[in-house]
Amino acid sequence: MKKLLVTGGAGFIGANFVHYWMAKYPADKVVVLDALTYAGNMANLDSVKDEGNFTFVHGNICDQALVEALLIEQGIDTLVHFAAESHVDRSITGPDAFIETNIMGTYSLLKAAKKVWLDGKSILEGHRFHHVSTDEVYGTLLATDPAFTEDTAYAPNSPYSASKAASDHLVRAYHHTYGLNVTTSNCSNNYGPFHFPEKLIPLVVTNILHNKALPIYGDGQQIRDWLYVEDHAYGIDLVLQNGRVGENYNIGGDNEWANIDIVKTISKLVEQEFIKNKALATRFPNAKAAIEQNTESLITYVKDRPGHDRRYAIDATKTNNELGYQPKESFETGIAKTVAWYLDNESWWQSVMDGSYQNWIAEQYSST
Repeated sequence: MKKLLVTGGAGFIGANFVHYWMAKYPADKVVVLDALTYAGNMANLDSVKDEGNFTFVHGNICDQALVEALLIEQGIDTLVHFAAESHVDRSITGPDAFIETNIMGTYSLLKAAKKVWLDGKSILEGHRFHHVSTDEVYGTLLATDPAFTEDTAYAPNSPYSASKAASDHLVRAYHHTYGLNVTTSNCSNNYGPFHFPEKLIPLVVTNILHNKALPIYGDGQQIRDWLYVEDHAYGIDLVLQNGRVGENYNIGGDNEWANIDIVKTISKLVEQEFIKNKALATRFPNAKAAIEQNTESLITYVKDRPGHDRRYAIDATKTNNELGYQPKESFETGIAKTVAWYLDNESWWQSVMDGSYQNWIAEQYSST
């Protein structure tokens, strides 16, 4: 039985990992540590929050004393580190938070893990510090370039990716210098349930339902490799179970799509749902373009993002060969599930978008 501390476990990818892990390993203990910033949402954990083997702790990964206490009191042997500032646009306008959370926060976790697992009276054998990173640390690719491998040189191009690259290096250093048992996974773009509405896929769905413009940076030909979030959780599971200590593993979806094609695909899927389910027109009366079956008319090209990486692509050969990883969802099946989830969970994304969730958080934790 493992005892996991999952940082950022109320966020998009972290919450999906928690759901995956608790369903697959019901005997394991799962402790979530989350600061509940704008992207962390307790509603993401509603279905597991009352389970006896689940504990939620409201706190910041930069609080080393808190992390040390959790590792000791909860008997944690596995730390899975998702907590991060992750939106590129936000990193361009406000990089300080990315430096603080992604670099200093990771450093704080590493110090706590080393102190508790290695520096005490006895070393905790079999411990694991798993760090979740991104393909953006590798930089950008031309259309004809081979996909990123684990040996690709780091070349981050935004404050976000630079902060993640720095955290990757710190994790590696704590293994090689102090002997901390670490693994790192670099994933491609995730999508699926609980995805914060500022990101491309949920933004397109929710904007269609509000009949708002679908903003496309530049020419829309930026290419991303899309990974269904549960396939990401599955890949991390394989790394934790069988990955070699000290190694990096790429986890990708083998689904390269241009942004403009993503937007058009989602537009068609929403239109199809409105045809199949006539009640949607009543539930979303403002979705005029969807009702009239011309959602692509909402596409609006806007000025490109500064330093916008042209293409990301993950080569997951190492993970496939060593761990037997293969994504279970194609993009077609995964995106259909995702669109259906957003149509079925209006209350979740409306509460995020209208600020009621942030107001609730402020009330709940005003005295902590």
